[in-house]
Amino acid sequence: MCAQYNPAEFRPPTFHDAVPAFKEGQSNPRKYLEKCLEIIEAREPVVRAWVEMNLPEARSAADASTKRYQSGRPLSSIDGMPVGIKDLLMTRDMPTRMGSPLYENNFPKQDSACVQALRSAGAVVLGKTVTTELGMSHPGPTTNPFSPIHTPGGSSSGSAAVIGAGMVPAAIGTQVVGSVIRPASFCANYAIKPTMGALNRGERQGFSQSHVGVHAGSLADMWHVSIEIAKRSGGDPGYPGLFGGTELHAAERPTRLIVMEAQGGPELDQATRGAFEGLLSDLGRAGVEIIRRTDHSLVEAFEQAISHSLEITRDVCAYEMRWSLENLVQQFGGGLSDSLTSRLEIARRMTQDDYRLVISRREAARAAHATIAHIADAIISPSSIGPAPRLDNKGVDSGVVHTTGLPNYNAVTSLLGAPTITIPMLAVGGLPVGVQVVGQPHTDDHLAGIARWIAETIPARSV
Repeated sequence: MCAQYNPAEFRPPTFHDAVPAFKEGQSNPRKYLEKCLEIIEAREPVVRAWVEMNLPEARSAADASTKRYQSGRPLSSIDGMPVGIKDLLMTRDMPTRMGSPLYENNFPKQDSACVQALRSAGAVVLGKTVTTELGMSHPGPTTNPFSPIHTPGGSSSGSAAVIGAGMVPAAIGTQVVGSVIRPASFCANYAIKPTMGALNRGERQGFSQSHVGVHAGSLADMWHVSIEIAKRSGGDPGYPGLFGGTELHAAERPTRLIVMEAQGGPELDQATRGAFEGLLSDLGRAGVEIIRRTDHSLVEAFEQAISHSLEITRDVCAYEMRWSLENLVQQFGGGLSDSLTSRLEIARRMTQDDYRLVISRREAARAAHATIAHIADAIISPSSIGPAPRLDNKGVDSGVVHTTGLPNYNAVTSLLGAPTITIPMLAVGGLPVGVQVVGQPHTDDHLAGIARWIAETIPARSV
């Protein structure tokens, strides 16, 4: 077992505070990279977060960045930052295996939009991080950086674990249901799942509610990576992209926060509930009004509208991936996990009218979310229903096996397309649990200011 997690003491590597030394010539991106590689060498045999690394390319990029700092011309706030890329996204110099043996030889030799943007900003694309099978529920080999017998979460398993293990300051993930925020909660990350379409998904356009997100060891690094991507690749086609300034928004105390129960509230264990309620009490003492579903009829209506988020997202995902799974079955005659096969079976039972119904229910939830915009500055909830479960758990949600943790607090934010930021605020039984704030669409920068205020003002809790 690793040392128990203490949110008041844990300090993962960050990048923004290393940059002044680069500019003053006291250090440089190549030295920073080599420190990351030392940590990877020490921890990777147990954590198993990387699929592949391109060290020659990474060192060459770090050397080029070093020269730019020496000449006083860095390309961006993330010039020289080592970054991991979830292995669902294309990289021109490494294969994209997507967590499936069926894609073992898949090497598109192209960069996804966000990867291309990172390289353009001077970031050091170090390697590919483990994803669950096709970004769904069947796990890869990665373990939780705070306990090797627990899951890191999924599907952005490796991207979350490399932050929690202190290997790199930032990593890219994706989320359709809970694949950024839940593993970030389990691995003590700051992470953003931005407004739907805010960061260009490149080739990952097949799901109507998938998002590109960012894991990091600090809010500043999280924001810098997000905005530098947005500057260069924009949002998805037809979307305005991420709004906000180059720097992290100033800390912004919320006046009111709505506590969201969703489908997670009934599943919280006693220790997690107690830690979260203690945090809410601290927020109240700091002058923030806490609003619950029983306090306002529109909040109650919102809770009712999102009460079947898990089932809606399950059916949306199944229907939208049917054609690709059918192609794989036809091409390989099998090779899908039981979890992915169960999704295909759900899709085969769905009619077009079934799909029309679930997307109409999704639109109703989004409308209900819009109606509570005037009531509070943001929504708050745990980022997961508790700490990471053991690797050998038998979690099932809506007929689909979820051994990487149940997405009861995450499906709702994905179907809403709303910006969500998780903050590593709690420790339960020596493992991390995040707290998420959720905003209205296109308020990502202000939401980051609220997250910053909470992180800087409210004490972390351990139970």
